Amino acid sequence: MRLCSIASGSSGNCIYVGNDHTHLLVDVGISGKRVREGVESLDLSMADLDGILITHEHSDHIQGLGVLARKYSIPIYSTKGTVEAICKDSKIGKVDPDLFQVIRPDERFRIKDLDVTPFRIAHDAADPVAYRFRSEKKSVAVCTDLGHYDAYTIENLKDLDVVLLESNHDVRMLETGPYPYPLKKRILGDRGHLSNETAGRLLCDILHDHVKAVVLGHLSKMNNLPELAYEAVRMQVDMSDCKYTSHDFPLMVAKRDVPSEAIEI
Repeated sequence: MRLCSIASGSSGNCIYVGNDHTHLLVDVGISGKRVREGVESLDLSMADLDGILITHEHSDHIQGLGVLARKYSIPIYSTKGTVEAICKDSKIGKVDPDLFQVIRPDERFRIKDLDVTPFRIAHDAADPVAYRFRSEKKSVAVCTDLGHYDAYTIENLKDLDVVLLESNHDVRMLETGPYPYPLKKRILGDRGHLSNETAGRLLCDILHDHVKAVVLGHLSKMNNLPELAYEAVRMQVDMSDCKYTSHDFPLMVAKRDVPSEAIEI
């Protein structure tokens, strides 16, 4: 399997997950041109894509969807509530309704030889989900845009080889930054985004002996820095009661505007 962040951040998200036979994108919150360039950087073409999986309808996750759907007719997988919200978004434009494949949280489905399990996340969107992927005995997950996590979240993130996990903001930067108070309250709320420290605590709950890599993603442009996210999560792991340290697995931060290094397992 292979995972690559084509773009990840508060201004746009697009993650590739695939193997030798199946090629998927999780979200297309950047321009169609940037999506195409990111896919081509993986030695693939848009014609190789077997599906676009949408987590939720916010613009940083669907910005390029209309253009890509009209140009390439790629199947779009999403929950019923998210599909309805996308269809009401005038910025997306007309999308062939036959492209939409409605999925349900906690119901595994298959795209060619990849098993996909969507699971619910706590975010202020219509019907948001994160995704877990399995190919033979290898598993990866993309989990961002959650204001808090619980036992259900942890269960869905157990025993992964690779996880891309939200580490959205530094709380001090957010609290003292230029955002208006209602937006700060939303981000810090139970349906907002994970802070660096909370991401570190969640990571402690899902670490195991065979983790191959952890990628921190969806960093806020205004309220975080890659170095802050990395150090905060690393320290949270090293200072916790879990039996692992940050030296036990590769920890990296996804790039905002260009593709990150692909992880192959």
